[in-house]
Amino acid sequence: MGFENDSSVTEFILVGLTKESYLQCPFFILFLVMYVVTVLGNLGLISLIGLNSHLHTPMYFFLFNLSFVDLWYSSVFTPKMLMGFLSEKNIISYSGCMTQLFFFSFFSISECYVLTSMAYDRYVAICNPLLYNVVMSPKLCVSLMFSSYMMAFSGAMAHTGCMLRLIFCDSNAINHYFCDIPPLLQLSCTSTYVNDLEVFVVVGINIIVPSITIFISYGFILSSIFHITSKEDRSKAVSTCSSHIIAVSLFFGSGAFMYLKPSSVESMNEGKISSVFYTNTVPLLNPLIYSLRNKDVKAALIKTLSQRR
Repeated sequence: MGFENDSSVTEFILVGLTKESYLQCPFFILFLVMYVVTVLGNLGLISLIGLNSHLHTPMYFFLFNLSFVDLWYSSVFTPKMLMGFLSEKNIISYSGCMTQLFFFSFFSISECYVLTSMAYDRYVAICNPLLYNVVMSPKLCVSLMFSSYMMAFSGAMAHTGCMLRLIFCDSNAINHYFCDIPPLLQLSCTSTYVNDLEVFVVVGINIIVPSITIFISYGFILSSIFHITSKEDRSKAVSTCSSHIIAVSLFFGSGAFMYLKPSSVESMNEGKISSVFYTNTVPLLNPLIYSLRNKDVKAALIKTLSQRR
C-alpha cells in the first residue's frame, strides 16, 4: 500500500508508552508476554473452531472471526511497540505510519461490528430459540461479517484519506506507541477542522451505533432471562452473555474514552493508558474469556489434545 507524502516530514519518532528508562525493560517483558499469549490464544481458538465440526455454528463462526480480527489487530502495532522499548529512537516512515493507521482503523472497526453481530446472535438464541436455526442461517452470518468488514474498510479509508491531506512540517515526535489519530493531529501545521469533524462522525457512528444495538439486544435478553423458570437454564444464559458483556465493556468503554472526549480536555498520557485496554488487553482477554467460561470450547480442547496423543 503506497501513500503520497506532501509533508516535509518523511519519518516519525514514536515516543512510546513512557520515557522513563527504568521502565523500558519491565514493559518490554510484560507486553511481550501479553502478545505471545494473545497470539497463542487467538490461534488456538481459530484452530479449535476449525477442527471441531460441532463448533461449526453461528456463535462460533462469529467467535472465529473475532479471534481472526484480534490476532491481526494486535499484530498491527505490538511488534513496533516492543521495538520501541529496546531502542533509543523508535522511527517509523511516513508511509509506514499511514499503513499502520489504516490497518489499525480497519481491525478496530471490524471488532466493533463483530461484537455487535455476536450480540444479535445471542439475542436470537435466547429470545427466539425455536427460530434460531432459521434466522441465523449461513447466508445471514456471512452477510453480517461481509458488512462488518466493508464498514471497517470504509472507516479506515476515511481516517487515512483525511490524514493524508494534512501537512506535517517540523515536529515529528508522535506522543504515542503507534500512529493513532489524536497524536498525529497534534503534529499537523495545517488546519485539522475537517479531520476533527471526520473523526467525530466516523468514530461516533462506529461506537455509538454498535453500542446502542448491543444495549437494545441485551435489554431484550435480560427481559427473557427473567422469564426463564428453570434456574439451570437461567444460569446458563447469564454465563453465556456475561463473557460477551465483559469484552464489549472493555473495548467500547476505553475506545469511547479515547476518541469521543473533546481534544481540549483530553490528556495524551491518559489517552495512551486508555488505549492499552483496547489495543493490548482486549485481544488478550477475548480468547481467555470465551474459552475459560465456555464448556463447549473446553470440551473441544480436551478432545483435540486426546486425539493428538
